[in-house]
Amino acid sequence: MKKHVIDRILPGSIAEECGFEKGDKLISVNGTPIEDTFDYQYLISDEFLVLEVESVQGEVVEIEIEKDAEEDLGLVFENSFMDNYRSCKNKCIFCFIDQMPPGMRETLYFKDDDTRLSFLQGNYVTLTNLSDRDVEKIIRYRMEPINISFQTMNPELRCKMLNNRFAGEALKKAKQLYDAGIEMNGQIVLCKGVNDGEELEFSIGEMYKYAPVLRSVSVVPVGLSKYRDGLYPLEPFDAEDACEVVDRIERWQKKAFAEKGIHFVHASDEWYLLAGRKLPEEDRYDGYLQLENGVGMVRNFTEEFYGSLDIVVNRLGQTIYGKFEEDIGRPDKSKSAGGNNSLPVISVATGMLFGPILSALAKELEETVNRFGIGMKVKIYPIRNDFFGERITVAGLITGQDLISQLKGKDLGEILLIPDTMLRFGEEVFLDDITVTEVESALHCRLDIVKSSGSDFIESIMKYIP
Repeated sequence: MKKHVIDRILPGSIAEECGFEKGDKLISVNGTPIEDTFDYQYLISDEFLVLEVESVQGEVVEIEIEKDAEEDLGLVFENSFMDNYRSCKNKCIFCFIDQMPPGMRETLYFKDDDTRLSFLQGNYVTLTNLSDRDVEKIIRYRMEPINISFQTMNPELRCKMLNNRFAGEALKKAKQLYDAGIEMNGQIVLCKGVNDGEELEFSIGEMYKYAPVLRSVSVVPVGLSKYRDGLYPLEPFDAEDACEVVDRIERWQKKAFAEKGIHFVHASDEWYLLAGRKLPEEDRYDGYLQLENGVGMVRNFTEEFYGSLDIVVNRLGQTIYGKFEEDIGRPDKSKSAGGNNSLPVISVATGMLFGPILSALAKELEETVNRFGIGMKVKIYPIRNDFFGERITVAGLITGQDLISQLKGKDLGEILLIPDTMLRFGEEVFLDDITVTEVESALHCRLDIVKSSGSDFIESIMKYIP
């Protein structure tokens, strides 16, 4: 039976009143053993509790508590998840972790396939690790939405793609979740010549039967690094392939919207950029349900950008022109005013995929601000991914060494903006373990870590205007 070590007791909490101490171990609540944080949160929602606890001195006692429903106890555990993460047992033909170079930190090679993390953090899971008891728990605790990596609805093909003979059978668990009304989001990692074409058509059709409980499905192209020796032979998609994928998905979107009021299946931004197609309007993303999967990131960024640009124009207009309005009215903003202020060059690093888009937006910001007589230069530097290979074009996989090698000697000015996706979550470290400080030292330039949004992009630049 698991024992969960208490790390802290929140001041003024029920737990403090009951005399809990750091190092006490929680065993069960109302006679039910605690497996993970979901058991704990569900069970303590009752008004009357009996907690089985092993004290720091090793004595097992029962503590009775009466409280308001949903009131928290104020216990903080050493392991906030209260369990170990479940690793992936599949050997997917498209797995990016298998395409990582050797010698990186150990945590980067961990493959998680934990449905509980899907609920907590939005991870996509294959369902192959899910037991019948796990399914029952998801339904009982209403752990939704669950994000599922379907890849294909063809059971035999799914076994092949995941290299797991149980992968096809695991699809039945999605049906159980659907029958229970558990909201889901789906993902298909598309591999050329494997699950595309008619296989993709079949998969979308089968998943559509689960809509709208299955709220959305994203179709993303497989990411191929240069470290694929000995792995399943996969080829990159070209512009013609991308056009076919977009056309197929947009046909399904029209059907889904007419019948269910949602667009259901979405092509990631990369397909549109590769095909040279115009990105969908904002309302076709159904509230950006798949934003973290690269679906609608460009549209969302640009919408935020233009919204913030309007605010900047209004703010600059009031600052520069406000004192004249009472006497002569608002002047023509197209004419320069406000003197010859200047600020240092601002440089921005991004991935090759987003580079052209960000360059166009930066130019528009420059021209808009310059109309107010404020000198401003924004330089966009798309970074080629030499570390993983040129086929990897997203900013989130740019390493410190690629930043240094490609920007050293460049006129970066005093500041270099980088998106926070380049860094390990919660740390100032790149994927290759190079730190922000080391990059700053090599480039003789300060780095400013910026959230990946259009509004933060503008605000991060504007704060350097004197």
